[in-house]
Amino acid sequence: MNTLDVDFRMDIGGTGFCRTIQQYLISCCAQLVEMAMILTHESGKFVCRLWGGTIQELPPNGQDKDDDDDDGHKGNYHCRRMTNDKKSIRKSGGEGDFLRLPRLVSVACGFAKDQVIYPHYSRGKFGEDAWFATSNTQADTMGVADGVGGWRSFGVDPGEFSMFLMRSCERLSLSKDMVPQRPDLLLARAYCELLGQKCPVVGSCTACILTLNRANSTLYTANLGDSGFLVVRSGAVACRSLEQQHHFNTPYQLSVLPPYHLDTAVSDGPESADTMQFPVEPGDVILLATDGVYDNVPESFLIEVLSEMSGVSDAVRLQMAANAVALMARALSFNPAHDSPFSQNARKLNIEASGGKPDDITVLLATVV
Repeated sequence: MNTLDVDFRMDIGGTGFCRTIQQYLISCCAQLVEMAMILTHESGKFVCRLWGGTIQELPPNGQDKDDDDDDGHKGNYHCRRMTNDKKSIRKSGGEGDFLRLPRLVSVACGFAKDQVIYPHYSRGKFGEDAWFATSNTQADTMGVADGVGGWRSFGVDPGEFSMFLMRSCERLSLSKDMVPQRPDLLLARAYCELLGQKCPVVGSCTACILTLNRANSTLYTANLGDSGFLVVRSGAVACRSLEQQHHFNTPYQLSVLPPYHLDTAVSDGPESADTMQFPVEPGDVILLATDGVYDNVPESFLIEVLSEMSGVSDAVRLQMAANAVALMARALSFNPAHDSPFSQNARKLNIEASGGKPDDITVLLATVV
């Protein structure tokens, strides 16, 4: 699934009649979205709770977890900051051994926030978001990048920067000198290519890249900004990325700045990316997404959907779950009555930001098999 949007334009005489038709069409659209979500997910339980109005009864995002551990993570996570310690590598003895090594089955789904600006689907791109997924004998690699929309006011398409970065990562991840244990180096090399363009690709974006090194069954990650990943195991979060913010709604970001913007724009280097490593197990479910998902969908709903995908190797079933997550994020982002994670975080800082947060949405969903 790539994109889904409904746009009605009517010019009928009579304001009252038009309002009645508009309300009827909105009601129909809501019902269609609900039906689509139910049909794209086996249980439909989270849909019933969502439209049943019980979302406010759920614990706020992240508050149902245990206290922070020494690494700053919630609960009993087993994530570790990446170090230079050498680890034993299990070697394969032939094709049969390779087939038994862990791998990722992955799918993608997403929506552009503004279908007028981005009316057509482009591979690896949802609005100002961009993504990639590659696989070779060494590793499976996935990445997302979220273009900073503020550049549009300067006449710059924010999606070009994120797209260029992800295309470079995609190509470099398949090169012979790719180091599966260092997704941060992959991000740095792609960023250097951006900086080296004769015609500068101006803009900014957040980025999150993860690599499953098949030889040692370990997931290596590099996250810069407020996109990120979740690893769900046995119905609970086993590992998650850490959000990086300079201040509210201003995430860390890679940038290429024009001369007139050098003193005012935020710019971080790839060395600022937070890196982790995590030993995976068959059945683990991985969500890699931009903040259009995390800002709108409560974590408890994400865990519920991902938990049901544990051990699933059927790409069709996995695609249905990814569709459900993306549809849910899309519906909630435009719901003014939704008490979103974004609005909850804003209230903690005495900032008024009620309802969902309209944004581009990118979902990469994978299982370890």
